[in-house]
Amino acid sequence: MFGDPAGAPVILVHGFRGDHHGLQGIAEGLAAAVPSFAFHVPDLPGFGETPALPGRAHDLAAFGDWLVAFTREVAPTGAVILGHSFGSLVVSAGLAQGADSSRTILINPISAPALEGPQAALTQLAIGYYRAANALPEGAAKSLLGNKLIVRGMSEVMAKTRDRELRAWIHDQHDRYFSSFSDSRSLLEAFRASVSHTVAEFAGAYSMPTLIIAGEKDDITPLSKQLDLRRMIAGSDLLILPGTGHLVHYEAVDDTVSRIAQFLQTDPATPSEPTA
Repeated sequence: MFGDPAGAPVILVHGFRGDHHGLQGIAEGLAAAVPSFAFHVPDLPGFGETPALPGRAHDLAAFGDWLVAFTREVAPTGAVILGHSFGSLVVSAGLAQGADSSRTILINPISAPALEGPQAALTQLAIGYYRAANALPEGAAKSLLGNKLIVRGMSEVMAKTRDRELRAWIHDQHDRYFSSFSDSRSLLEAFRASVSHTVAEFAGAYSMPTLIIAGEKDDITPLSKQLDLRRMIAGSDLLILPGTGHLVHYEAVDDTVSRIAQFLQTDPATPSEPTA
């Protein structure tokens, strides 16, 4: 937890294959900018320090149920809820299943089917990769899924910054935390959930003020689909970060923190035009 333990709760939900470290920079920045809030950054089931769900498939409904339960535990009267990437799907499912969010923040939401995005061919390769791992014994599967060369290749594709030091740090973060999953079965199930749904399916669940933050060069969801999502969610606002891709939480922390802090401290306003 970051910020004031007695403050208004904000829950930050990380993306696929990540853990709480991925959103730690944003949480720390927000705790400094708006210290009257309590920022909770849990690990999703099957990732980081949270064990896989016993006796249940890790489909999107299961992740949504988990978020509902977590929100009720740490914020019985409701919270602000943020989701990045796959976390945006978890948040969407959670809202549809009863999570109480007074405001919602979506960072690089999955707003279009993965197989229709700018890197559809790479998504097809990823599907084959996870299927191959699923056919192997657990030890061999974990070795394949955690292969450092494959993880580095993914990191190279997703990082858009030209800052060599920042790129090296991003690669180190992925090397450290991108393979902290419980087992290959739950990981494959989570992957299937991540490529089988979009936030647009749940647009009707967004009845609260909503902030969308999108990287201009996101390889997962094209910017046009983020603009479509903004139109689908009544009263939402969209911040476009130029020169940044899917790794907004690494490449544009300061701009992201600044806009979220403003969102947390202002009353719901008339929707504005998308800003860059």
